[in-house]
Amino acid sequence: MADTSLQGRVAVVTGGARGIGLAVARTLLDAGARVALVDNGSAINGDEPDASVVQQAAQELGDRALGVATDVSEAAAVQEAVATILNWAGRVDILVNNAAILRDGFVFKATPEDYARVIGVNLTGAFLMTNAVTPALRAQAKEAPDQAWGRVVNIVSTAGLYGNYGQAAYASAKAGLVGLTRVTALDMSRSGVTCNAVAPFAATRVTETIVPQNEAQEAYKERALSVPAERVGSLVGLLAGDTGREVTGQLFGVRGREVFLFSQARPTATAVLGEGDVLADLAPRFTPLETDLESFSGDPLL
Repeated sequence: MADTSLQGRVAVVTGGARGIGLAVARTLLDAGARVALVDNGSAINGDEPDASVVQQAAQELGDRALGVATDVSEAAAVQEAVATILNWAGRVDILVNNAAILRDGFVFKATPEDYARVIGVNLTGAFLMTNAVTPALRAQAKEAPDQAWGRVVNIVSTAGLYGNYGQAAYASAKAGLVGLTRVTALDMSRSGVTCNAVAPFAATRVTETIVPQNEAQEAYKERALSVPAERVGSLVGLLAGDTGREVTGQLFGVRGREVFLFSQARPTATAVLGEGDVLADLAPRFTPLETDLESFSGDPLL
């Protein structure tokens, strides 16, 4: 029997024309939703936009899909894109902020222009989309308070939690997106709208660009390239459906069939200034300086 749990719902997926975004879009479509793909079809570094990429993806998905060629870092373009989607579908119920680019460089070599561009797409773009969609979610909740419903899912990265060599811009953006997730969950709680973050592990254009710095990172890249993106779509589908009704403000990871619930930054130890050697007292609880690639270099559960 086909999954129709999202019948009548409308989803927006940024960066939805390829990779993880497309896998998410397919999952939501298979569950009965109409899906708008928002994607400018650019290269992984954000250059060379190509509107035909999103149009072709939408065409392949069928009549319940819409392709909108938009740069999510541009506020006016985002507002126009959301207006187009509302005109097409009449409502929006689900937003998946997945659009991301990469412009890596060691912190002592990276350019301010590259940093700003990555932040603009990966973080500001997610804010602009959330800012444009949430008024519709709030309005729908006011019209039918007993049916208040809405989902926001932000695709983050363990690079924003652990750090990684040469990814000052990317890690900063993804760490900021965790903060945006928490704030959105709080701000939208009265409207019955949830917001969660998912850190994916899957073979994408991002993993293809990894330049390993040691054997653990080489192992990570080799294994990551075998992980299908479809499992990320499955988890997002759970969060977007009725099963995610009471789940909000949480940070998940998904690698193959394995789902992680990450802890979030809270004090783990205390010391008092002026009373002993504060740093020595806290040292046993310091977080190791390891990258996400080293931490997750083991075999995925496929």
